[in-house]
Amino acid sequence: MKNKYIYMLLACIALFLFSYYQYRVLDERIGQMIVTKEKVLQKIKESRNQDKTNFTVPDGTSDTETKVGFTLNARSAVLLDAGNNRVLYEKDGYKTMAMASTTKIMTCIVALENGNLEDEVEFSKYAASMPDVQLNAKKGEKFYLRDLLYSLMLESHNDTAVAIAEHVGGSVEGFAELMNDKAKELGCTSTNFVTPNGLDATEHYTTAYDLARIASYAIKNKEFVKITNTPSWTFNELTSGRSFAVTNKDKFLYLMEGAMGVKTGFTNNAGYCFVGALHRNGKTFISVVLGSGWPPNKTYKWKDTTNLMEYGLKNFEYQDITDNKKTFDNIPVLNGQNTSLSIKAAEEELTLLLKADDLVQVDYAIPAYLEAPIQMGETIGTANYYVNDILYKEVPIIAMNTVKVVDFNFCVDRIKNLFFGFSF
Repeated sequence: MKNKYIYMLLACIALFLFSYYQYRVLDERIGQMIVTKEKVLQKIKESRNQDKTNFTVPDGTSDTETKVGFTLNARSAVLLDAGNNRVLYEKDGYKTMAMASTTKIMTCIVALENGNLEDEVEFSKYAASMPDVQLNAKKGEKFYLRDLLYSLMLESHNDTAVAIAEHVGGSVEGFAELMNDKAKELGCTSTNFVTPNGLDATEHYTTAYDLARIASYAIKNKEFVKITNTPSWTFNELTSGRSFAVTNKDKFLYLMEGAMGVKTGFTNNAGYCFVGALHRNGKTFISVVLGSGWPPNKTYKWKDTTNLMEYGLKNFEYQDITDNKKTFDNIPVLNGQNTSLSIKAAEEELTLLLKADDLVQVDYAIPAYLEAPIQMGETIGTANYYVNDILYKEVPIIAMNTVKVVDFNFCVDRIKNLFFGFSF
């Protein structure tokens, strides 16, 4: 009976101390909430300014055509690092434009991913009616999908594009849905496809940046690269055996060492267009030029493309920008069985192409305090990497240990240790 009363007394003491502890935590939290919004914002601003790492100092001049040392004829252009889709140069690169037959990059990749190269594709009356440039296939003629992709990309045949679209998508409209779904998947926010061949249409548009992202994705497909880098291809119609030969019209393949294509284009609205890819010295670039002259200036697109590629090769080198030396103070934890939490940035190697005057900054977004419970490995902040004030990457800052919330059992254990120094 005596032990029973002792246990009841200890339980009451534990309940009292637990309630008192919770009251103190609540009182502390209310005190923190009294701080005005202006003071909180000022504290955050000061913290962000103090906790920022600068890697290089820019020279203060903008990346204009004068600075890069060339002038482009193209109305819109982009040079992209294919390794991470970072823009290295742009001229109205986010302006919506007509894209002509560069559309067929998406047509090809959607067909490769949704069709079978051994599929037999039959030309409809509608497909056979497309304007030049044509394969000149007749209604009812059949071909392997593989052969038609060479026709599509080497000679840019418009009738072939429609035949492929009808076979893979069920209709031109159905195939356009597949194209637009793929564009969204690739992060293209200013692109809309209506046709598979790029003939002028009101709602058929893209940007140089979006088109570069599409090409960057496409060149990672080995079959796509094989097709676009083939000098010539011969094949037969499956019923009559009528033979066809197509020749690659991409002159860029022979202009620069390491050139990989990709696709030319022209319509009255779009002007001359070209999407190029180049791999040399471990660097892979995508260039896009849209509206690069109109007839008779057919060669402007080649000059614009070589200027962009040479600029990339000469001015950009790989640099590791990971801020591995950064250490963090422990973060206070409210209502936790531990009063603080140790943190670190997630291990991630960040290597990218940079110019000598590029400015890299790391801005650490870390809360002033946390509230239990917290699990080890949980993301509690970010290291935000900026290149020339443009956000490049968010690296998680994670908890290095678990902090459990204060509960009744924890208080009882603390009381036992405090008063008796042993466990029952």
